[in-house]
Amino acid sequence: MSGMMERLPGWPALPDLFGWVESGFPGGHLVPGMHGIRIEEHLADEKYVLRAELPGIDPSKDVEITVTESVLTLRAERGEEATQNHRTEFRYGVFARSVRLPAGAKGDEATAEYKDGVLTITVPVPEAKAGTRSIPVRHG
Repeated sequence: MSGMMERLPGWPALPDLFGWVESGFPGGHLVPGMHGIRIEEHLADEKYVLRAELPGIDPSKDVEITVTESVLTLRAERGEEATQNHRTEFRYGVFARSVRLPAGAKGDEATAEYKDGVLTITVPVPEAKAGTRSIPVRHG
């Protein structure tokens, strides 16, 4: 037997599996002509933070961030001109990504900042306070 592992019947090859991570799991919705956005996200200190790689864009003109029914959607469009060896090339692309916000997130209080090609979106998520309440029993 060689040092390489054989693929089991019915199991996807590893490159296909890793492709799902970048593009979303099968069944995800990606509009033709749209590209995914690489993101990282975490929840800590009563805030949800999403960081997205978006180099080469003008955040004031090319980025749209919306929150609808606890789903944050990030859409960016890039138009870029590159000149090399007396040749000019234009590169265009529309990038989109949607994520479900954690329970209790205050999407209407979200903030966004763009620095060094990375867009950081912060959404407050106050800790839910569980209160105790006595419920009287009525006699019928």
